[in-house]
Amino acid sequence: MKFAFIGTYPPQKCGIGTFTHNLIQSVADNFGYTNLFPNLYVIAVSDNEQVYQYPSEVSFVVNQNNQRDYVSAAKFINYNKADVCVIEHEFGIFGGESGVYILSLVSRIEIPLIVTFHTVIREPSLIQKVIVQELSSKAFKVIVMSKKAVKFLVEIYKIPEDKIEIIEHGVPVGKVFHRDSVREKFNFSNKTALFTFGLLSRNKGIETVIKALPKVVKKHKNILYVVLGNTHPKVLSRYGEEYREYLLRLVKEYNLEDYVYFYKSFVPEELLMEYLYAADIYITPYLNEAQITSGTLSYAIGAGTAVLSTPYWHAEELLADGRGVLFDFHNHEQLGDILLDLLDNRHKVEQLREAAFEYGHKLKWPKIGAKYIKVAKSAMDSFTFIQKEKRTTLDPYLLPDFTLAHIKRLTDDTGIVQHAKYGIPNLKEGYCLDDNARALLMTAMAQYKNKTDETVGLMPIYLSYIHYMQNDDGSFRNFLSFSRNYLDEVGSEDSFGRTIWALGFLIYGFPKDSYHELGLDIFNKSIPFFKKLVHLRGIANTILGLSYYLKRFPDEKKIMKITHELTYKLIDSYKAEKSGKWNWFENILTYDNAIIPLSIFHAYEIFREDEILKVAVDSTKFLKDVTMKSGHLRPVGSKGWYRKVSECAEFAQQSIDVMGMVLLFFKAYEVTKENKYLDKMFTSYMWYMGKNDLNTPVYDYESGGCFDGLEDYGINKNQGAESTLSYLISHLTVLNAFELEHEYEK
Repeated sequence: MKFAFIGTYPPQKCGIGTFTHNLIQSVADNFGYTNLFPNLYVIAVSDNEQVYQYPSEVSFVVNQNNQRDYVSAAKFINYNKADVCVIEHEFGIFGGESGVYILSLVSRIEIPLIVTFHTVIREPSLIQKVIVQELSSKAFKVIVMSKKAVKFLVEIYKIPEDKIEIIEHGVPVGKVFHRDSVREKFNFSNKTALFTFGLLSRNKGIETVIKALPKVVKKHKNILYVVLGNTHPKVLSRYGEEYREYLLRLVKEYNLEDYVYFYKSFVPEELLMEYLYAADIYITPYLNEAQITSGTLSYAIGAGTAVLSTPYWHAEELLADGRGVLFDFHNHEQLGDILLDLLDNRHKVEQLREAAFEYGHKLKWPKIGAKYIKVAKSAMDSFTFIQKEKRTTLDPYLLPDFTLAHIKRLTDDTGIVQHAKYGIPNLKEGYCLDDNARALLMTAMAQYKNKTDETVGLMPIYLSYIHYMQNDDGSFRNFLSFSRNYLDEVGSEDSFGRTIWALGFLIYGFPKDSYHELGLDIFNKSIPFFKKLVHLRGIANTILGLSYYLKRFPDEKKIMKITHELTYKLIDSYKAEKSGKWNWFENILTYDNAIIPLSIFHAYEIFREDEILKVAVDSTKFLKDVTMKSGHLRPVGSKGWYRKVSECAEFAQQSIDVMGMVLLFFKAYEVTKENKYLDKMFTSYMWYMGKNDLNTPVYDYESGGCFDGLEDYGINKNQGAESTLSYLISHLTVLNAFELEHEYEK
């Protein structure tokens, strides 16, 4: 078998790196491999501050905060055709918010995946929960090291229990040291050695032990408490040696200079095991329960050391059945009493040692490696890789339930608030015409499809806002403060066009009721501005509205003539900019690109001219080729856009661009009846569900809202009106496509 392992790796001084190295060696020992590479190779995640001289099994290095490296690593793994990939996951070792960059890798690998979660958080942030869920959905198995971790994954993260495997933390085999000789080596022969090791930080609780010692040393003068380990690198970079210096002051305050020794070093594993064999009692005095796995505790049990610990999650399980003694968090008085009892009754210490030593045999690395191999073989046997999932029909059951919960949250009696802070309306930003026009379009689409009181109650609010923002000459203002003060005189051509689009759909889709009549009044008043439009997206949005209007009133010659003129403004721009393989209307792709070919498809339905259809088809293909090279939708990023002579920016990706692609491919299908457009439409929609560059859902199932986009660091967690409305319009369009596909099949 050929394994690819992903994680930190020595010589980087990191517990995950040590674990990864030991796991690889144990797998190699089980197979009898004398050399690790090429059957076992490592994708090492390196922090940005150091350049490491990695051993030969490290075949690829990922710079922690370079998102492109994760994509390149996936390509490397696929090219080298390992049988299985194993990820050692810890939030702090991968780049992006909470390590979200790892999703860019797992979304692209083409072999079975196993994920080991070294941390499972009981109260995760939104992005932490998404990362765990997405890794688990991609993985054949997820491995954890405790029963508590299984409980959290099932109850909090909703991971199926049959997908979870418990494989405990491995411990070194090494040689069995003669206790008297190693005690003599460390000058412990006439001492009672208490021991703690690991990277120092505030949550380690070393002060609890120091405060417990005064009453112990009154009776047992031969006590020596050894604290082994460097300060954690991240703590050191931010706070320096503040914690270590605090502990030293505490030692001096309690007159314990002869009883406490700090060994500031990151020691080799063999030396560490010698210390554990030499120690009388090992102590982990952590300050809170939230530690699902402790490698240091596992090592102590593996060495058969008597262990005292606070009741953090892993300790409660590992020290059960007499394998150790627990004391309460921060309770130095209780710890002191336990130490006195054990030192006064040495047979109790030996009982703890014997119980730990017996259990430790189960944790030896070769046995742990064999368990990983068993999981890997099972993954290979059951894994069927489908290069490209081929959808034979659209499945509405893949869509979440349609809900206006977040839209109603953003809407008051004036209109829809344009921005949100996370999922809460940001009233400071007020309202805009763009979003109220989108809101009118979305609710009109929903009402046209399924008449409900919910949409009927919202539509007049948005229509009233549009009416309020129209100037006497027929133009529109865009921005309104929360206190209902106008913030501009005339809005953008984009906002004008989007308003005409919404009004056109309203006029087309509704009978002669009050909505229709008011919509028609506003529309007619704005007609003088149609010919004055110069910006492509304003023109395109307006064409959409005019096309719907003409479906209702096909004999309106004046509107027909204006629509034709506007269409050829776009086509003339296309002819002027088209060159070589650049089949586009400008020399740059920016925002809401799909709206332009979408409008031309709509115009073709009105005029049925071959030239219009050719421009629509060719520009759609060009846009598809730019944004779907990787098998999923990658909208043009707003941080740099895409010019003829430059690379396409990857981030930020925004919901409005996705909506445009969904609408474009659906209209292309309506016009041409070619199923390939339905496939592309559904692929575009799935960007919201997590089929994107970060493999992260952008739709929030809990709120019914949509996040404001994908950034290079992860999700923009605000849920403004534009993004949520874009999602809902896309959702309704996919439902329409499902119905239309079945009509065509009949």
